[in-house]
Amino acid sequence: MILQTLKEYYDRMAADPYSGIAPLGWEWKEIPYLIVLNMDGSLVRVEDTQVLEGKKKRAKSFLVPQSVKRSSGISSNLLWDNVEYVTGIVCKGKPDRVALQHDAFMKRLGEIKGCLSIAPVWNFLTSSGFQEQLNNQPVWQYAKEECAFVSFMVIGQSQPVVRASDVIAYIDSSMSTHNGLTNDFCLVSGERDKMAELHPAIKGVYKTNTTGGNIVSFNFPSAWSFNKKQGGNAPIGERVAFEYTTALNNLLSKDSQQKIQIGDATTVFWASRPTSLENEFADLFTEPEKDNPDRGVEAVARLLSSVKTGAFIHDTEDTRFYVLGLSPNSARISVRFWYAGTVAEMEQRFADWFENLQIVHYPNDREHLSLWRLLVSLAPLGKSENIPPSLVGAVMRSILGGTAYPATLLASAIVRIKADRDVSYTRAKIIKAFLNHNNKRNLTMSLDRNNTDVGYCLGRLFSILEKIQSAANPGINATIRDKFYASASSTPSAVFGNLIRLSGYHLAKLDSDKKGLRIWLEDQLAEIMSMIGVFPAHLSLVEQGMFAIGYYHQKMASKDRTTQNDNPEKSN
Repeated sequence: MILQTLKEYYDRMAADPYSGIAPLGWEWKEIPYLIVLNMDGSLVRVEDTQVLEGKKKRAKSFLVPQSVKRSSGISSNLLWDNVEYVTGIVCKGKPDRVALQHDAFMKRLGEIKGCLSIAPVWNFLTSSGFQEQLNNQPVWQYAKEECAFVSFMVIGQSQPVVRASDVIAYIDSSMSTHNGLTNDFCLVSGERDKMAELHPAIKGVYKTNTTGGNIVSFNFPSAWSFNKKQGGNAPIGERVAFEYTTALNNLLSKDSQQKIQIGDATTVFWASRPTSLENEFADLFTEPEKDNPDRGVEAVARLLSSVKTGAFIHDTEDTRFYVLGLSPNSARISVRFWYAGTVAEMEQRFADWFENLQIVHYPNDREHLSLWRLLVSLAPLGKSENIPPSLVGAVMRSILGGTAYPATLLASAIVRIKADRDVSYTRAKIIKAFLNHNNKRNLTMSLDRNNTDVGYCLGRLFSILEKIQSAANPGINATIRDKFYASASSTPSAVFGNLIRLSGYHLAKLDSDKKGLRIWLEDQLAEIMSMIGVFPAHLSLVEQGMFAIGYYHQKMASKDRTTQNDNPEKSN
């Protein structure tokens, strides 16, 4: 299913003349250096194609013949490769091996010697002293240091030699299908085609090495069955193998707007035809750009509005939308999650997610936060590399499928609150979303004075007791939250008796100048206590979540009660 939809996406992009997706037998490759030649094969110069983007250099990309797959063996690309393959000049390898690499390059070049456009290249590489000529070029020293990719261009031409018309014709003819010439059937297309023993590498997955990895791979004997080697264990035609890997590499490219990074999971997304959600998906779940911090908020607002009005759904309710989560696993790529549905279904589930997350906050806080930002708040030390990989996939699967959020989401939030003694805005959002979605608690955005849930009321009570202590001791270094939050939210009966007795001493310290504040605090204390019967011995994990939300709601409702002369008649 995944490979089939990727092939369909390739077909969609190939039908668009402006998509720029590589045709069969070709790929886009960054070539940092071009060896510029005269028509007779004499050297003109070495040209650096790199430009500075921010603090890094980036080479210009060219459409070149598809790269060969190699690990430890020797196999050359056609008309382009690294310095050692193309010129035989030693950069990092051993001289004997570099000589064999250059021989492999020349052998492939000899296969298309009939193409007149490569004559300057052939003449240059077979001339005596061409290596010394290159070494005399100042730019060439950088190419050797990097052992960078190089190719050739003839002076006066706008494109490298690899894009000459006769070279294109040769590559295209060699990529013709094998219909009727083989007994192999492609499992994806159902058509006769030569089986791909090795599939092209997939690059761009987070932390994957530069050579890339594979989704479909049978490279060691223990994975083979019925005497079938490598690709024979899952026969996929060479054309389909090229198309699905090209489509995926296009989605994973540096310039792609259809991928996001959450933890170690690289997520790509696409639709069966152009749709607004395809352009907005990344804005919903990633951090906004520094020059446009409100971009994500605007995208969520449009999503929520469109779901309510049906603006997006009206024209795209039958359009299929796909989301694929990938993570590195040695030389392979693991599928973390996969979801296929309609645009209408996706928009509704995304809207449910963001609506469940909404909670009262300070004016400077962003109303909508990315999934990455939310999960980072659950990671030790607040570092993204500490986000549990399994949690990322489980949360995304639940959002996409509209299923229950993983229990580890609530547990992680509770653990971090107790460890950091901080019911932060991000953690409160996560807990509220979990309780409303999984446990149908119908928690409101702000303080709900009619909520009689014991966990919620105890959280409110703890917040008021903390405020009483802070009012009586301005500038106190450590409050009861720092010392007793963990025990109060887990074993209330062991803590609250002493805390309430302590609050009596604190209230007595409030002098006449703070009479209004004291009366308001006493009223709040009495109101909450009237809804609590017996302090329970233990609170379950869900009740601890309710405790956190009650504490957060009460803290936000009490944030304006910092002046000494508050009017007690306005306490509600």
